[in-house]
Amino acid sequence: MTRRRKVRGAIVAALSVALVGGGVYTAAALLQKSERLITEGCVAAVGSQQAELATDQAANAALVAAISVRRGLPPRAASIALATAMQESKLRNIDHGDLAGPDSRGLFQQRPSQGWGSTEQVMDPHYATNAFYDALVKVQGYEGMDVTEAAQRVQRSAYPRAYAQHEAMGRSFASALSGQTHAALDCTLRSPEHAGDPAAFLGELQAQYGSLPASATGQTLVLEAADDLAWSLAHWAVANAKEFAVVQVDVDGMSWNRQARNGWQESAGSGGTVTVTFAEAPAG
Repeated sequence: MTRRRKVRGAIVAALSVALVGGGVYTAAALLQKSERLITEGCVAAVGSQQAELATDQAANAALVAAISVRRGLPPRAASIALATAMQESKLRNIDHGDLAGPDSRGLFQQRPSQGWGSTEQVMDPHYATNAFYDALVKVQGYEGMDVTEAAQRVQRSAYPRAYAQHEAMGRSFASALSGQTHAALDCTLRSPEHAGDPAAFLGELQAQYGSLPASATGQTLVLEAADDLAWSLAHWAVANAKEFAVVQVDVDGMSWNRQARNGWQESAGSGGTVTVTFAEAPAG
């Protein structure tokens, strides 16, 4: 082989490596760009009715619904609570009030000066939600009331009619998150940026639902539950998938996959358990 031919071969090899490396870099860049273009959010679809929430709102909605399930309340209670929290705080745990209630705080904008508890307590979503339900269940016949009337009996708002505009959202998310409607909640999310923590996930789940039979193996958590409770737990996992780096949820022969972004699909799973799979640690 002549010296010129050897040099030419080396150049071709170097160019090939550069092209391959450039291709990998370009593919990675395009993937990162496509991830950034994804609009994250959650949708609850019940019959012909559909409602949307941001991911942080959906996580708070899941908490409100989970506590109603734990207390054995009907989905109507969660509908009223969700519509109320949306009107009061946009379903966010805010640390300020308004001109009508300068000391209002939390999901339900409860006022310490009106006997709802301390500022620290009403800023705790678990406490605030239970306090709302404590007041709601004292309203005789609330299950048959319009959302506006039931919410006003609890909140004593200066704008009682405002709750009605959130009734459809409250009903859709309550039906999905209580498990009354199956395969109804879907969240579109970017890829996880960190590994999931099954223990942290289970700790928060049980803080909201109470003790549940569960077992973990590696990055997989199995919850023992059936029927509506199983679907409530599964939808809770989807609503909290962003925070806890959940990548897949399997329940009752259906599967939600974060990467596929195609909602609930039929799978080979069986009933009696909810399987939650978490992201592994990112490579490198």
